[in-house]
Amino acid sequence: MAKQKYYVVWEGREPGVYDNWSDCEEQILNFPRAKYKSFSSAAEAAEAFRGSDANSNPADLGSLLISAAGHRLDASTLPSSPPNTYMSNPDIDKNAWAVDASCQGNPGIMEYRGVELASGREIFKVGPFQDGTNNIGEFLAIVHALAEMHRRNEWHNIYSDSKTALAWVRNRQVKTQLKQTERNKKLFELLGRALVWIRSHSWPVRIMKWQTELWGEIPADFGRK
Repeated sequence: MAKQKYYVVWEGREPGVYDNWSDCEEQILNFPRAKYKSFSSAAEAAEAFRGSDANSNPADLGSLLISAAGHRLDASTLPSSPPNTYMSNPDIDKNAWAVDASCQGNPGIMEYRGVELASGREIFKVGPFQDGTNNIGEFLAIVHALAEMHRRNEWHNIYSDSKTALAWVRNRQVKTQLKQTERNKKLFELLGRALVWIRSHSWPVRIMKWQTELWGEIPADFGRK
């Protein structure tokens, strides 16, 4: 049985939160520059809509729309997501963002996201992509965070638990053995745009390793281990 999905339409004929794809599709089909995104719970969708958080597609990385499934819901009546709690460790920058990726298989179905450490709020979530890898997802998550900060002109340090992704960003070069296929063509296009972005921009923030062995799972973790 398919898991219930909820959909936020930020820019469409009638913006709102929907619980089935057919109603959501009516709002965005043939609508110029439609912006919409799927969520796994009504609470997440409501929180995103309340905050007008249509941030999964920073312009510098190109337009990436996530299609899934959305009957319009009253966001004011939906519960908010419970706040995350983090270790009260003075070594952790609570004003930072954390990013992570999930890949089911290698290659497999991959998605990535970023969250605020201070609030636990999800800033962006992108995917799923077919025939992806965790390393590529971790790299894209960092670049996506940088591009989003640049778009907002709002800078925060970034935590990632991937040494490989940190090295790829530091060297502005991706070393992957993954081959492009028809199934992951869009993913490689996004990867190319990400490389162009980091080679043409600088950033006044630190990109740091999340110390999992000391602090536990990174707050952006998908919880699928």
